[in-house]
Amino acid sequence: MSTSTRQPTKICNLLIKAAETWPDQPAISFEGKTQSWQETLNRCHAAATLLKSFGVNKGDRVAFLGLNSNVCFESYYSPAMIGAILVPVNYRLSVREMVECIEDCTPKILMVDYHFVSQAQEIRKHCNCITTVIVSGEKTTPLNTISYEESLRRLISQKELCKLTPSQDDETVIIFYTGGTTGRSKGVMLSNINFQCNTDCSAPLYRMEEGWTFIIAGPLFHLAAGARIFSCSALGGHAVILPKFDVEAMLRTVQQYRVNSATLVPTMFQMLLDYPNFEKYDLSSLKMVAYGAAPMSVALLTRIIKALPGVEIFQTFGMTEASPILTSLDSKYHVLEGANSSKLGSVGKPVDHVELIVADENDNELPAGETGQILVRGENIMTGYWQLPETTAEALKGGWYHTGDAGYLDEEGFLFLEGRVKDMIVSGGENVYPIEVENVLAGHPAIKECAVIGIPHETWGEAVHAIVVLEESQQTNEQELIQFCREQIAHYKCPVSMTFRKDPMPLSPINKILKTELRKPFWEGRASKLI
Repeated sequence: MSTSTRQPTKICNLLIKAAETWPDQPAISFEGKTQSWQETLNRCHAAATLLKSFGVNKGDRVAFLGLNSNVCFESYYSPAMIGAILVPVNYRLSVREMVECIEDCTPKILMVDYHFVSQAQEIRKHCNCITTVIVSGEKTTPLNTISYEESLRRLISQKELCKLTPSQDDETVIIFYTGGTTGRSKGVMLSNINFQCNTDCSAPLYRMEEGWTFIIAGPLFHLAAGARIFSCSALGGHAVILPKFDVEAMLRTVQQYRVNSATLVPTMFQMLLDYPNFEKYDLSSLKMVAYGAAPMSVALLTRIIKALPGVEIFQTFGMTEASPILTSLDSKYHVLEGANSSKLGSVGKPVDHVELIVADENDNELPAGETGQILVRGENIMTGYWQLPETTAEALKGGWYHTGDAGYLDEEGFLFLEGRVKDMIVSGGENVYPIEVENVLAGHPAIKECAVIGIPHETWGEAVHAIVVLEESQQTNEQELIQFCREQIAHYKCPVSMTFRKDPMPLSPINKILKTELRKPFWEGRASKLI
């Protein structure tokens, strides 16, 4: 269908259609309360009206800082209903890091739940762009802030709701900030088409069905969890939301609500299986589980397959810039024996809407079996990085998104990851960029030279490890340096261990530190090629 005759793509229509089709069916359950699809639409419309009353217009940004909640779910729709843009803020960041993101995208409104009121007050001191703070939750609203719940109740009761003017097509819906390889976070701009493309793919890919119950346990400032909001809406499903991941709470919730689907990172699976009372819970309602964000060891996969007999298991490889799915390994390959078991070490095949190649340093496509950088294109790929035109142009050079990941395709088109071109560390499903940690460490007076790498970790997949060369006559220790980092960046980014090196760092011919050499002692003898 030509673009001139087709209907505009508006991600808000997922919510509107859900309310029309399943008005009285449960949409969201959170902390013991359940709201229907019609109630959810009404609340989102009221929230959009509230934003508009405080001067939010088309293209303006609205930041959200809070734990997972029904309000967090609603924030995925309410700004878009008036053409505004949501910016989820990672609550695990330090206040300094939050300020950096907010100053970059200059939102007028900061929506915050009551858990983060103190952080919001600090942010407001540093960010003049914020004119209004809206606080959600039933707690007492601090001075100089607006109560989300009271405002919504008033607007709905008075029936004073604004005319909807949703964003559409390539207009940005959400900006997700990701860590930057240069130390600066980048705002990934994702559009209506990006999200719709991913949503259309998800149901058939995972064989999800209408009316399923989904548990959302991963943080909604990550798209891996956030994408389920749109899938759930498209299927008239029931989203059961946990404020944050907790092993016992998750097991109890799956049992209580008869949850059909869960999306987790390997670390979460590890914690669930290690829980002493795991076998006491009835998980028979589960039909599908998906995992991604970090490599999964065969040993852990074996435990999952045995612990969840009859449950379809899918692996997904993707990234925020791809909104987020690129490839998937179907459940039929999650077997321990037979011909299909040979694919268990792969991340599957490209999904229907993705074109994927492996290319050399000049972006020439390589034949099967040869390792190079993974390049992708399709309607799921971001429109660009917020206010970073040069970075965007480089990332999307030649019409292909350059993932920064290395791998190869086998003869059947299955993708095998070989490493990370950009040296990114994935620890417990969180992305850590070494340069950011290195920049902090380099500010310590005792450090002459440093390098940050990922090393194997039984629970987290990888752990952040620093290799340090001290200045002559200077002294410090591991504990002091870790605390030094903790004062400046999020704790999950900080090194958990260190090596103090007396010899100079190994260097390439162009004087770059050879991290492959630094990683070797830690990864040798393991079934990993991440060296």
